[in-house]
Amino acid sequence: MNNPASFLILLLLTVTFLQSGYDKLFYWKDNLAWLKEHFSKTIIKNIVPQALAFVLLLELVTVILAIAGLIQLLYNGNRDYGFYAAVMSCVTLLFLLFGQRLAKDYDGARTIVIYYIPAVLAVYWLN
Repeated sequence: MNNPASFLILLLLTVTFLQSGYDKLFYWKDNLAWLKEHFSKTIIKNIVPQALAFVLLLELVTVILAIAGLIQLLYNGNRDYGFYAAVMSCVTLLFLLFGQRLAKDYDGARTIVIYYIPAVLAVYWLN
């Protein structure tokens, strides 16, 4: 492998979105209850279940691409899937950031930006 930084950042994105997707999938009711309260005073208050399902789908697609990117980097050094995973990570994080800003959860939004920075770096490195 000639690109350890790209591999490590894809590993970070894999762990991040795998854990997040796992929590949403296996603790759906708990997440939904918390998010309904979190978004109760926003324009998405009536579509929280659909928004949660959409974000879960984005996270799952991101994880699949990131795992494929890790495998591809290891076996032949290609970066195609890793690049797509990095782009999907940015898209997913932007949706999450938008939600936190809607809810006026500025600390939560700041946390998402911490993940967004390496995701953008991954887009740059894997391009």
